[in-house]
Amino acid sequence: MQQLLQQAQKMQQDLALAQEELAATEVEGQAGGGLVKATVTGSGELRALVIDPKAVDPETADSLRELGETLADLVVAAVQAANENAQQLQQQKLGPLAQGLGGMPGLPF
Repeated sequence: MQQLLQQAQKMQQDLALAQEELAATEVEGQAGGGLVKATVTGSGELRALVIDPKAVDPETADSLRELGETLADLVVAAVQAANENAQQLQQQKLGPLAQGLGGMPGLPF
């Protein structure tokens, strides 16, 4: 029983360490061929959003409204791509720990 408790404590420590690493690690997603780039942490927190001036060139849009809609779509796509990369990172970091827990219900992987 003591050994089981020690294993559980070690797994808890490993999980906490992995979560800290995720929070400190940044991943990027982009859209529009790199015109919009989003940076999120491994835990999904948006840290940065970079918009290339070419993405807001009024000469390439028929109207200001169209320009705004296009820019909004690019931002959403870049953030979604960054979050997908963050989820992959979570799977890499936390997946092995989840296997050690026997696939406990309630864990996101």
